[in-house]
Amino acid sequence: MRRDSVRQVVNVVVYIITIAVNILANALPLNNQTTGEISDRYPVLFTPAAYVFGIWLVIYAFLGAFTIYQALPQQRANPHLRRIGYLFALSGLANSIWIVFWHYNLLLLSLLAMLVLLGSLIAIYLRLDIGRRTVSRVERWLIHVPFSIYLGWITVATIANVSVLLFASGWDGFGIDAVTWTVLVLIVGVAITLAVLATRLDVAYGLVIVWAYAGIYVRQQATPAVALTAAGAALIVLAAVVVAGLKRLRAR
Repeated sequence: MRRDSVRQVVNVVVYIITIAVNILANALPLNNQTTGEISDRYPVLFTPAAYVFGIWLVIYAFLGAFTIYQALPQQRANPHLRRIGYLFALSGLANSIWIVFWHYNLLLLSLLAMLVLLGSLIAIYLRLDIGRRTVSRVERWLIHVPFSIYLGWITVATIANVSVLLFASGWDGFGIDAVTWTVLVLIVGVAITLAVLATRLDVAYGLVIVWAYAGIYVRQQATPAVALTAAGAALIVLAAVVVAGLKRLRAR
């Protein structure tokens, strides 16, 4: 029981640290540049419009609700929360470290931190068996949905991080132009999302991808092949989200 209490406290502390680091990184700003300014410096075609990054407010709000919920005394021995263990704390530390590396232009290290973040969220997703395990409405909204949204966005962010690193390193794409590479990556992203929707009916995850792809369409208007692919992909995923949502309703 004491170990559960320690885990609860650690999760709260790491969440507070994560929020503080993200706020200070842009308020100071860290290394005299904001997170968005660094992103704008690398014109990769996978980057969505600036407003799309507002999803972080949604993510942190849901994670805040999760943090409070898991800290309640009656949730101390919750088996679902025990399955997560310290992975949530690991994801928060990886998030904070990514911010520091990103702001100091350490792109390779930032990608490594992002991969740790992605890996921890995948592990949480699988341990909770999101989309397959039956849970109460409260646990669905306060445990499953927060990590579905978070994983969906970090999937997109990881691809963007890889794109930035390759662009900064002058990678020639094996002779394939940037537009073609971006179109291929967009298609792969859709394939992964459709697989998640087909096997887990995870509407929250799918909606995040729709949001990101719609933002890519808005920002990449100057590159029609990328913009149209992103728009088409967003519509396909949206249709799949509707189907998944209807299947969930019927199952209930």
